[in-house]
Amino acid sequence: MEWKLFLTVFGTVFLAEMADKTQLATLLFAANREVSKLTVFLAATLALAATSAIAVAAGSVVSQAISPRLMSLLAGSGFVLIGVWMLWQGWSST
Repeated sequence: MEWKLFLTVFGTVFLAEMADKTQLATLLFAANREVSKLTVFLAATLALAATSAIAVAAGSVVSQAISPRLMSLLAGSGFVLIGVWMLWQGWSST
């Protein structure tokens, strides 16, 4: 196992998922006293694993047509643009 890669991916995904919509939705399901916490945990875990599998497969396919450097530049630019748009929305709505 490539531990440096493992820890980098784990840390990045962990931070990205912390307090996002997915985690908040899972929290709300688990807050219901009548539901099995184990069922909520297993369903959320499998859903995240499935979306991660799709991302890995898509990344593998896309990397055949686009260089990893270009993919990083496009992804980074997309995140920056989304951040700028969110800041704009926040400032313009006040």
